[in-house]
Amino acid sequence: MAENIKGNKLFYGWLIVAVGFFTLFLATGARNAFGVFVIPMSEELEWTRSQVSAAGAIGILMNGLTQPFLGRLYDKFGGRVVISISLAVLGISTMLMSQINSIWVLIGLFGFVSSTALSGASLVTVHAMIARWFYRRRGMALSLCSAGPSAGALILVPLATYLIITANWRVAWFVLGAFIFFLALPLALLIFRNNPGDIGEIPEGRISAATKGNTSGASNQPEPPLATQTWTDSLRSPPIWQLSGAYFVCGMTTLIISFHYVPFALDRGTSPGEAAAAFGLMGGLNIVGVIIIGFLADKFSRKNLLGTVYAIRFTAYVMLVTLPGSVGIWGFAILAGLSWVATPPLTTSLTADIYGLRNLGTLGGVSTFAHQIGGAISVLMAGFLYDRLGAYEIPFALAGAMLIIASIASFSIKERRYSIRYQPTLAAATGTGDGN
Repeated sequence: MAENIKGNKLFYGWLIVAVGFFTLFLATGARNAFGVFVIPMSEELEWTRSQVSAAGAIGILMNGLTQPFLGRLYDKFGGRVVISISLAVLGISTMLMSQINSIWVLIGLFGFVSSTALSGASLVTVHAMIARWFYRRRGMALSLCSAGPSAGALILVPLATYLIITANWRVAWFVLGAFIFFLALPLALLIFRNNPGDIGEIPEGRISAATKGNTSGASNQPEPPLATQTWTDSLRSPPIWQLSGAYFVCGMTTLIISFHYVPFALDRGTSPGEAAAAFGLMGGLNIVGVIIIGFLADKFSRKNLLGTVYAIRFTAYVMLVTLPGSVGIWGFAILAGLSWVATPPLTTSLTADIYGLRNLGTLGGVSTFAHQIGGAISVLMAGFLYDRLGAYEIPFALAGAMLIIASIASFSIKERRYSIRYQPTLAAATGTGDGN
């Protein structure tokens, strides 16, 4: 297939983006549907919100702990192998969620098995693979792929709700797992390629060796100032800590939504259908927001865009905890939807721009580890405080306040000093580097 696509002059990287989108649509989209399972599973199996939240928090924590490890496996074996194996395990474990009868089985399947598998079929590995195919339009390519989880939430959350209402939650889990195993896995095996060179292509936006008069085909592409041979050396410079610190807050303020936004909306007096619709709207606006960011990211300063996105999300949290009833629920859905998935492509793009591609999988795993730790803390905190206070306003307010720090950390990144986009050689070759 790769040879046929190349012969038809379609840049194969766009097919990688399309299948990456679909992979994340099913894998992460199904994961984001967990919130609609909280109440029916708790009622049938007589679990408290704290118990379910603990299982969810363990899953987020395990996903975070395994991200650097799976990212390292990506750097060593490539995305096709790591992503395909992960999709197989994720599909099977999600189908087995339909057989859960105890909280310990939930912790084992969701908290450990599927959470580890998701690390290998996540934004970290898919983004790292796409980054190798694109340079000039890397921001747009990563943003289009990043819309996959949002589109998944838009479609799969209402679908899971419909299956729970018309059948039961067990059927819903099995269907979601079957989608992953029988649809995403075959496409990943068929389409994914680790590098453009595997099929005789060159990355989009790069100048081939032949066009530069180098008939040997050797690569003389420039690297950013902070590019290193080993990923641990990258930890000695500030940008990775600024990006990871902001991403920690991103996890705090997004995963709490995945697990507790629907129950929060129900406690505010909205119906299950309205709560699912608000969550679905959020998913739809995620797609709009991430596409807008993709367009802007290839033209303007990515760190300024990242800081602005966190500021917008802070405004959404202020609306949620201060405005009454459905007004706060829907207002939050709009602003949070526009900002939710805008951060991953910006974070990955900045990491690639500043540190290069050699260890991108591992460094992406480090940042995502911070993201998941923040998410685990917020999910567990929300369940704990809800059981004691009977309301969600305080945990959501605490999480939202952290966005001030994330915004400041993003704005303070010295992008012009460290990013490859602003180095004279690449800027002249690709026409980039005129951002602010």
